[in-house]
Amino acid sequence: MASNLRQPSAEPAEPRKQSNHPGFGRFKIELSAVLTIKIILELSVIFGYPNALLDELRNATDAALLMIMSMEERGQIDPTDISPLLTALTEMDRHGTARQVEGWFEQYVSIDEGKRAKVVEYQLSPELAEKKMASFISELKGTCHTLYDRIQPIPYIKEKMYSIDKVFIEVGIEYCDRQGSWKTLSSYHGIFSVAKGSSRIQIIEGDPGYGKSTLALQLVYDWCNDVSDSPYRRPDIMIFLNLRQLGGITSIDDAIEQFLLPRDSLFTRQDVEELINNRNINILLILDAYDEYPDQHIKDRFVRQILEGKILRHIDVLLTTRSSCIPPACGSQTGRIRLTGFDESAREQYVRKAVTGDDAEELQKILQQFNTNPILRDICQAPLFSVMYAHVAHEEEAFHNIRSVTEFFLYMIDCFHCHAQNKVSDEEKEQLQRYAANHQQLDAVAFDSLTGEKQQLVWDKDILIKKFGAEFYALHVNIGILVEEEVINRNRGASRPQPIKYQTEVRFFHKLFCEWYAAHHLAKRVTSFWSWFYDFCKNVNPYDLQFVYRFACGMKLKAAKEIIKLVQKKQDGDKFAVLCALEQKDSAGYVLSTVRDLVSRDVRISENDTKLLQRTTLQLLEFASQKEVPIKCLNLNRSFDSIDSRLAHITLKSGVGLRPIASLQLLILRMEATDVPEPELISILSYVGQCDNLGELRFEGCNLPVSVPAASIPSELISRNVKVVHPCGQYSLDLRMGQWGFNNKETIKMLCSKGITVRSDVPLIEQQALLLLTTNSTQDNRPVNCLRLDRCMDKVNQTDGKVTLESGLSLLPSSVLRKIEINKGGAEVTAEEMIGLLIYVSKSEKVEELVFNGCTLPTSLPADKINATLITRDVKVVDSRLGYRMNLILGQWEINDETTIRKLCLEGMTLCKDDPLIQQQAMLLFLTNSTQNNRPVYCLRLDRCADRVDTADGKVTLKTGLFLLPSSVLRKIEITGAEITEGDMIGLLTYVSKSEKLEKLVFVGCHLPLSVPAQFIPGDLTSRNVQVLRSCGKYYLDLTTGQWRINDETTIRKLRSVGITLCKDDPLIQQQAMLLLLTISTQNNILIFRVKLHELFSSVDSDGLSLVLHSGLCFPRLSSLKQLWISTAGGREVTVDEWTGILNYAKHSQLLRELRMESCLLPWLDNNPTNCGNTEVIWNPRADVGGYTLQPGRWQDGYGQVLTRTAYGDLVTRFRRQFSDSDWQRRARRE
Repeated sequence: MASNLRQPSAEPAEPRKQSNHPGFGRFKIELSAVLTIKIILELSVIFGYPNALLDELRNATDAALLMIMSMEERGQIDPTDISPLLTALTEMDRHGTARQVEGWFEQYVSIDEGKRAKVVEYQLSPELAEKKMASFISELKGTCHTLYDRIQPIPYIKEKMYSIDKVFIEVGIEYCDRQGSWKTLSSYHGIFSVAKGSSRIQIIEGDPGYGKSTLALQLVYDWCNDVSDSPYRRPDIMIFLNLRQLGGITSIDDAIEQFLLPRDSLFTRQDVEELINNRNINILLILDAYDEYPDQHIKDRFVRQILEGKILRHIDVLLTTRSSCIPPACGSQTGRIRLTGFDESAREQYVRKAVTGDDAEELQKILQQFNTNPILRDICQAPLFSVMYAHVAHEEEAFHNIRSVTEFFLYMIDCFHCHAQNKVSDEEKEQLQRYAANHQQLDAVAFDSLTGEKQQLVWDKDILIKKFGAEFYALHVNIGILVEEEVINRNRGASRPQPIKYQTEVRFFHKLFCEWYAAHHLAKRVTSFWSWFYDFCKNVNPYDLQFVYRFACGMKLKAAKEIIKLVQKKQDGDKFAVLCALEQKDSAGYVLSTVRDLVSRDVRISENDTKLLQRTTLQLLEFASQKEVPIKCLNLNRSFDSIDSRLAHITLKSGVGLRPIASLQLLILRMEATDVPEPELISILSYVGQCDNLGELRFEGCNLPVSVPAASIPSELISRNVKVVHPCGQYSLDLRMGQWGFNNKETIKMLCSKGITVRSDVPLIEQQALLLLTTNSTQDNRPVNCLRLDRCMDKVNQTDGKVTLESGLSLLPSSVLRKIEINKGGAEVTAEEMIGLLIYVSKSEKVEELVFNGCTLPTSLPADKINATLITRDVKVVDSRLGYRMNLILGQWEINDETTIRKLCLEGMTLCKDDPLIQQQAMLLFLTNSTQNNRPVYCLRLDRCADRVDTADGKVTLKTGLFLLPSSVLRKIEITGAEITEGDMIGLLTYVSKSEKLEKLVFVGCHLPLSVPAQFIPGDLTSRNVQVLRSCGKYYLDLTTGQWRINDETTIRKLRSVGITLCKDDPLIQQQAMLLLLTISTQNNILIFRVKLHELFSSVDSDGLSLVLHSGLCFPRLSSLKQLWISTAGGREVTVDEWTGILNYAKHSQLLRELRMESCLLPWLDNNPTNCGNTEVIWNPRADVGGYTLQPGRWQDGYGQVLTRTAYGDLVTRFRRQFSDSDWQRRARRE
């Protein structure tokens, strides 16, 4: 793809009369709609137009537009008067047309008495707006056609012009994704669809000559020609602005009017402003060559305001610039597109498409010139260089032995001058040769334009002629190094609009040519004015002027020395210094000195480096190796692609090859997120073996095999003791074993001292390194204090003690281990695995302790399976969590911690429902061991964990399935929260009987039977004075009768003198406890003075033996109850059935002397009971009303008055009125 090729402007026409009245412009658009060719020719005759103009109007493509221009130039229409036109239309008897034209003029422009025009507010009709848009687009496309239709690949070959589509070839394109990584883009069609973020701004960046402007012109071509498969045909309007031309332009509408609209445009600046601010129009704005924009540092310029999102936020923007000149105003979400230049395929496509056509022989001839010179091929990765060289090689004999960009450009400049000299006489040729050799003034102008405070890349023609001389100027214009352009002469100092005038501005064919001549000036001044150059470099970024520096280095050796010296001091200056050094070919000694300095630091070849830079860097390394200069480090930063296993040559992603380098000392391979297969790793090791002085190979950012076959590792690496470092940095390859191990001596020392921990969640390679450290320590006789296997052990062979991890790795016995810790995260260690571990310990002669953490261990081991050497060595086998140690003689567990032993014995042991199985097992083991060792245990608490009890032998089964056997050392048992049946109770009493020292059996929060058959209670419990208690000791079981007795005299006294109250809001457990107390009191004939049920009564049980409470519990018939008070919720009306049931309950309660009903309404019974035995029945319906006593057959108040039916009715009314807001009454009304 040709890059930044010449784009000539259209030939200038006569200046047009400028109309700044927006309404008049709209009038002209309407007028053009009625001017048919017949009307135009008739008007031309009336106005007396010359025959030449008549012929032009007759043959014009847009005769109406030409006619309007002609009338405006001759004063027949203007913003204040159109009467000549109206008169002519009347003379032609076109009265309707005249009225229509006059109406438009009055609609868009009104005339006051002073003949001054003013805009009339109006809104275009949809049809007129569409027509106006079409006219504007037509004018834009006409200008754009001149931009893309006259491309000059070689400026001095002026007879060959191309349309952009004839020379355009897609270059390599990459886009920046959301993670900041560069990814390949298959076509320029996807620029807006893949660019990062949702920003409307996309940046196309690239090095000089990489085709940024050419790509922008191709987008313009696609739009103008409505290319069917291109997404760039979709915008309604595409605006292409070359930023190089916009110095001093403050508004975009000004730029469009002056550079994109034709001189005879019907559109004013106000029209343009209205169109581009219309949010219903899809607009793509292309800002080309931001790096050449003179006003890029001025804040109030429209370009900066667009990039900052301050104006025109509704339009899409595509900006092209060099990679070193990204606008700071663009945010982080701005899309980034990068051009990477021509590859061989693109280069061949271009040569075939634009140079040779179907001439296969000529095509191969040109391609051969690229193929025989890799440096030339890499230089021509830049499309501009490739295009220029291809065309030159086609026209004349090309120079093949190009070794640097300086030589390439010198060759091109010579071609330009030689072409001009071939067309003149010998005398003129001498003059041209002098101009070609002496161009100091051009050098100075170019240098000042690039390095001044404000970059200036265009000049006035007259100024340059005055500075250079006419002949010098003409020569450089004729050969194409300088290019002339016709532009508007903008008088920015004028206070009022001025007539448009045009002037000729001059620029270089490409900015690289400007940099070429600026380099001559720099090379001269560097060698003459060192202090000036030092100050200059402090303020200039080398990458902004990289070709100026590189050209200067190639021109003069002395300049190269000074430039490279200062460039190396810049950040990332080494890469640039390499490019600068390889430009200088005149002094081998200096190059060697420079190379020696460069390779004394890290040399990096990155994925994003150009192919030229990569090949140049490798040439530098090969040169250093040939001269036996030590190369400190080569870092292949994501640039490694593959390696030839046969030749051991590395190939980079660019296709550049890297042979073994003898003097290289360190090689770093950074291969981001890449899996390196075993064969490739072996090939890399073979490559390292051929680098004679390489002492370290370091991998970064990749995944390596966990091991390498030891036989495949080259012996050279072992003899040289090459260090191969893993990407994580803490491992190096054990070249004897082919496994990864720790490479830091301090780390190894620390691990051996503090212990090695192998966890299941660490990478396989880390597990391998840790086990390798154990193996190596054994070989080196280096003590290892501890090896911890944290949830990574899979199985153990009980025959040979081989330990296999979940990762598949094996743990071999070690003679340097002191301690082994195993954690299985609560999982079971079987008896077979335990025996296998003891075999492993017996084979590891120095192991003193085997510790288990978080394991479910067997309760015992066969004593005959335990190796006798463990007993001799007094090896400790410990369950550290519970403090047990295995008795290796008996194969039984025993408590190992005296503090724990004392605490459990004195404070008791607890088994909870939620305890892990291993913890319950440990507690039961402790109880068994304590029984075996006759160690008293104060208490055993079973907290909601008991499941059932065997009535025959008293064996207690827990919910986990474990068993609790009788114990001769247990003093007390507490059972909490269990449902105890009569059978369970008998079994527990049997358990107590078999536990000879047990003194107390306590139930807390349990549901127990009301009694136990006395014949099933073991007789020895009475003789041992065993206490069976419930509810914190308030009740005890009479072991003679099997009945529960109250154990609290205070409670008995309270029951006899005061009684108890049960309330609706009492917790359920409290209600249960109180009912139990009442039941046991009745069973033991303890008098209960009074029970008051406060808002708790619900109903009467169907059998009439008990009252049902709101909590669902039953209030039983109590034979020892003296008074029962029932206080209902306010407004409660007792039904006939409920009242009958309550009276029946009272009648059959032998000792009940008083039944009191409060805060309720009892039903009227025609036949009230004549008596309730010895019970006095009292009714208090309301707090403010006296009570009633039930006499035989009737209610009577305290004054002896009998409650009549009428009085009862009044009582009901007052009762319901008083409690009308109560919940009970509201519910009754709803029902």
